[in-house]
Amino acid sequence: MSDLKQWEPENDTFWQQEGNRIATRNLWISVPSLLCGFAVWMMWSIISVQMLNLGFPYSAPELFTLAAIAGLSGATLRIPASFFVRLCGGRYTIFLTTSLLMIPALGTGIALQDPNTPLWVFQLMALLSGIGGGNFAASMSNISFFYPKKKQGLALGINAGLGNFGVTTMQILIPLFMTFGAFTLVGGGDSMTLQQSSGTLIGSIPAGSETWIQNAGFLWLLLLLPLSFAIWFGMNNINTEEVTPQLPSAAGSFSIQLAMYGIGFITSILGLWLILPASANGAGFNIPNELVLVLVPLATVLALKFLPGAIRTSLERQYKIFNNKHTWVMTILYIMTFGSFIGFAAALPLSIQVIFGYSHIMVDGVMTHDTPNPNGPSALTYAWIAPFIGALIRPVGGWISDRLGGALVTQVCAVVMVIAALGAAYFMQQAYQSASPEQYFMPFFLLFLLLFAASGIGNASTFKTIAVVFPKEQAGPVLGWTSAMAAYGAFYIPQVFGEQIRAATPEHAMIGFAIFYALCLVLNWFYYLRKSGEFYNP
Repeated sequence: MSDLKQWEPENDTFWQQEGNRIATRNLWISVPSLLCGFAVWMMWSIISVQMLNLGFPYSAPELFTLAAIAGLSGATLRIPASFFVRLCGGRYTIFLTTSLLMIPALGTGIALQDPNTPLWVFQLMALLSGIGGGNFAASMSNISFFYPKKKQGLALGINAGLGNFGVTTMQILIPLFMTFGAFTLVGGGDSMTLQQSSGTLIGSIPAGSETWIQNAGFLWLLLLLPLSFAIWFGMNNINTEEVTPQLPSAAGSFSIQLAMYGIGFITSILGLWLILPASANGAGFNIPNELVLVLVPLATVLALKFLPGAIRTSLERQYKIFNNKHTWVMTILYIMTFGSFIGFAAALPLSIQVIFGYSHIMVDGVMTHDTPNPNGPSALTYAWIAPFIGALIRPVGGWISDRLGGALVTQVCAVVMVIAALGAAYFMQQAYQSASPEQYFMPFFLLFLLLFAASGIGNASTFKTIAVVFPKEQAGPVLGWTSAMAAYGAFYIPQVFGEQIRAATPEHAMIGFAIFYALCLVLNWFYYLRKSGEFYNP
């Protein structure tokens, strides 16, 4: 596709004559690319459950680290990806970041063929899966440049909302593809036998059944290969002063992106080494999660400044967003919405399995949590529904926010999330002390559906506020930066759940999140909903 030398979406004549058509084409290629990014990034939430069901030689806390590693890597890679479009062009950026997903997809499939594969190999594949998380920042920044402000709420809601369906798509397709030897004829490996019951969208699968867990990685190659061609031949770079003023060649663009991603991987690895226990190939220093979540993005931002020439100059210009206090306020609010969505999507399947899939029985005065519960719900049957609702409702949130204002919608979402989190905490506490935890599953699950719905609507409403608060040149990088920080929820929430389950107090995690949501409610009101606020945005 040719590069666009003129792009004036705010000009109604230009928009009606050609802008809308070009923007729509780029949007509908962007959506499935982002969907695959989410799917590969989040696939460890399902893979880890099946590894537990197959008796892979790892504990539940060790399996929680796989989703956490992918979460931290994906969030960190969003930081350089936030600046890709201005430096490298949207078409070149989406092509490379989508094509790179084939590496963790193929590698994961190969590694899963042998249950004796070392833990570090799975951790490496989880780290590389973070490329899919990084895609979001680049994709949202790119689409924001194609649309006028008055249409950004809906356009970004469609891109993010349908892209978020990658979580649901993954949670539906992976369990189904694991039930048959889809890739056996092309060297896809042999089946394994379930030691514990599993499930799919259409029902439970008893212990003793055959499963092809390696298909969890291989199946994404079926989508990524044709998508790469669609991106290369169907998308555009916007070569204008406002978007990509100095568009490099394709080779130059790819070199810049790989160098910046390399920095993100290095800081991710160092952060993970500091935070993981020695049993999970970490340093075992017991450094607080929150400290590492400050140090890793800070180190990434500082390291990127050492890149030479025009890259450094462009980054310094874009780094001006950090001098604006609203960048930080919107970051906190987006952590509440998208951070919750992606974090709970990563943690919910294994949490269901651990809390409700086992009976919690007192033995000699000690509460035990390792007896399989024959009446427990299948995580693979139910887990997909929550992110499905969150993703489905996100475009609706964009549409509502375009009409009522982003801040008002965000405020309502914050109230709902406080209530839902506290309610979920209560039922988690009851279940984790019960020999029949399944009796508490349905109210727990319904509250999580409410939590996902509120986070999905809030995802769109916060982006609407960003479009109001920031000028066009800064809105793209701010979208990328806030999404990067929020994506650390995909690391933090599984990590916290793993720690609290190890401490036998999973409800403490939800209480802490509820307190954070209450803080966000106050911030949103003070800056954007108060009539005397700096950016009143009802």
